[in-house]
Amino acid sequence: MQTRTIGDVRVGAIGLGGMPMSIEGRPDEARSVAAVHAALDEGVTLFDTADAYHRDAHEVGHNESLIARAVASYGGDTSDVLIATKGGHLRPGDGSWTLNGSPEYLKKACDASLERLGVEAIGLYQFHRPDPKVPYEESVGAIRDLLDAGKIRFAGVSNADPDRIRLANEILGGRLVSVQNQFSPAFRSSEPELELCAELGIAFLPWSPLGGISKAGELGSRYAVFAEVAGAHGVSPQQVCLAWILAKAPVTIPIPGSSRPETIRDSVAAAALSLSPEELSRLDAA
Repeated sequence: MQTRTIGDVRVGAIGLGGMPMSIEGRPDEARSVAAVHAALDEGVTLFDTADAYHRDAHEVGHNESLIARAVASYGGDTSDVLIATKGGHLRPGDGSWTLNGSPEYLKKACDASLERLGVEAIGLYQFHRPDPKVPYEESVGAIRDLLDAGKIRFAGVSNADPDRIRLANEILGGRLVSVQNQFSPAFRSSEPELELCAELGIAFLPWSPLGGISKAGELGSRYAVFAEVAGAHGVSPQQVCLAWILAKAPVTIPIPGSSRPETIRDSVAAAALSLSPEELSRLDAA
């Protein structure tokens, strides 16, 4: 698979989002482990998780632990794997999401993630979502402190607008390596953030690039042009979508969520799909 850059590390151009493996409706662990192993077989080296990817209140970090076990049980070389996790978003266990961007909480959350991942330094740690009760500079300042302490290798932010991206990069002393925002055919309001990341050379990691867990399978029926282009190439509309996002800028690294070996294999094939300028224009206009 072609590679792209996060910091000074090359990763596969398609990553794997772990959330579907751990929240409501999740499959048995064996299927999720098989999906991680299939991803590794196909050249995926970026795995995205978060301490909030769990279902019940007593199992915070479920997905972090699952991803760590799956990678550790793989029979091949995993030395180039980059596991990205996040802190600052919480799930009380009733299906809701809450926020805690306080520096004290983020530092404790990072320590807990370190233990679950079983590493000396987290590959990529991202502030999950701004907390309106905490000044953004204080939250990102905690990420900077973790970076300076060597507890994380790279620092990123998620769900950030252009002003916050610039502020985060300033607070981090120019060491911001990633921005993880929602982007898909149905959600294009992150175009300014994508363009800023391309300008600054910061990796842009689109989450829910296929429209989300419940809608990814309907992408072709919801957007006819994606189905039409897919038919012309003999591939799935989902592959076309990921190839379209990859063509947006050399800094984009989509992280489609998956818990099935067959879906991550299909997603990875998008890295080899070449779309014409005319096709890309049609997809942009959809």
